[in-house]
Amino acid sequence: DVQLQASGGGLVQAGGSLRLSCAVAGFTFESDDYVIGWFRQAPGKERKGISCINIRNLNTFYTTSGKGRLTISKDYAKNTVYLHMNSLEPEDTAVYYCASGSACGSQAYLYDYWGQGTLVTVSS
Repeated sequence: DVQLQASGGGLVQAGGSLRLSCAVAGFTFESDDYVIGWFRQAPGKERKGISCINIRNLNTFYTTSGKGRLTISKDYAKNTVYLHMNSLEPEDTAVYYCASGSACGSQAYLYDYWGQGTLVTVSS
C-alpha cells in the first residue's frame, strides 16, 4: 500500500520559515513514475494545490500563491519530499497535505493517496 506521512508543521512568526516533510512508502522512489503534490486547506476554505514535483524527471510546479516563497525538493535516500516555505504570512495558516498522483496539477481529484496533514500556524 502507498502511504504518505506529512510532518514539520508548527507555530512560526510572520516572516519566518518552515520545512515540511512528506515521507513516502509503497513506491520505488527513484524509478516509479509518479508525482508528489502539496496542498493546503485554511479553515472554512477548500483544499488548494500549491506545489508539485515529478519524482522521475524532477520537474517542479508552483501555483501563483507559492511562487517565490516555496521550494519543493526530494531526498531519494530518505524517500521524502520536502516543501521549504519562506517569508510566511498569517494568510499561510492552514493544514498542509501531501498527496501522490500520476501527473502534477492543482486539483485535488488528480491525486490518489493522501497524507494526514500537518498544521502550520503563522502568527502576526
